Amino acid sequence: MSFREKSAWIMLTALLSGCLLYFTQIKSMSYSLGELAQPTIPIVIFFTVSLLLVAVVGHIIIAILSPKEANASSDERERKIFDRAAHLSSHVFTTGVVLSLTLYLISYDGNMLFYGAFGSLILGQLAEYVFQIYFYRAAI
Repeated sequence: MSFREKSAWIMLTALLSGCLLYFTQIKSMSYSLGELAQPTIPIVIFFTVSLLLVAVVGHIIIAILSPKEANASSDERERKIFDRAAHLSSHVFTTGVVLSLTLYLISYDGNMLFYGAFGSLILGQLAEYVFQIYFYRAAI
């Protein structure tokens, strides 16, 4: 497994675990309020810091285990993988944003718009890591 594939696995794991924590907290807050909870800066900061910690620690570990691979530049195959994964994940992101905007035009709920756009960012990034891993495995 190449360094960049390991990196995609780390980022996929970090993002999934961070999202699980974030949306569990939002669900709990919404349940206790009886309505959709407003986005708050402390929860977003906690999400960001937890994501960064998992990503940094994970990358430090794989860089220590394979320092030559960590410093190697990407080859033509890897650049093709990254470009294709980014292209396909942009469709996931765009679709999510359009759906979020449509939902806003129907409900006029700014909180729902925020969570929809934020979720679209997350889903787009998750899709990019999944596509990268898939393309590494498919050996395009």
